[in-house]
Amino acid sequence: MRNRKSKEDASLSLSDALNEDVLAKLKATKKELTKVEKEEEKERQKQIRLEREEREKNKSFEELLDEYGDFGSKY
Repeated sequence: MRNRKSKEDASLSLSDALNEDVLAKLKATKKELTKVEKEEEKERQKQIRLEREEREKNKSFEELLDEYGDFGSKY
């Protein structure tokens, strides 16, 4: 009976160790994926900003006047 119990204890501790190792790897992977997602979102926001600035730069005077109105006119 005692031998059987020690085998179960050894089995449980090995199982626990494996589970802890797998859990640690999963946590590390999740952390890395979160970091990658944040970087991708940051890059996406940067691209959106650059595209907006480029569109603004390429607008005609008439488009700018329509968008912002006729403020500051001397008339």
